[in-house]
Amino acid sequence: MRTDIGALWENFIISERMKFTSYQGIWAHQYYWRTKEQNEIDYLEDIDGKLHAYEFKWSSKARAVLSKTFSNAYPGSEFKIIHPGNYDEFIF
Repeated sequence: MRTDIGALWENFIISERMKFTSYQGIWAHQYYWRTKEQNEIDYLEDIDGKLHAYEFKWSSKARAVLSKTFSNAYPGSEFKIIHPGNYDEFIF
């Protein structure tokens, strides 16, 4: 019922991911990506030269599409939507 549930979810899941990578000894550069046109990616990790892009959605029904600007600039990157139904594979 909160209006900021999506922002809370994003903050929680990024915090937990940072703990997970630290505890597991996974060394990753972490980024946020946004264009002048306000296209954005919630969270990026560069692990061993491979770029992983993530969008965080509170609803498992929500859809996210990878920006063509991003996919053209970073071909070969992986993209995944993280929601309450699949977050465990992201932080455990």
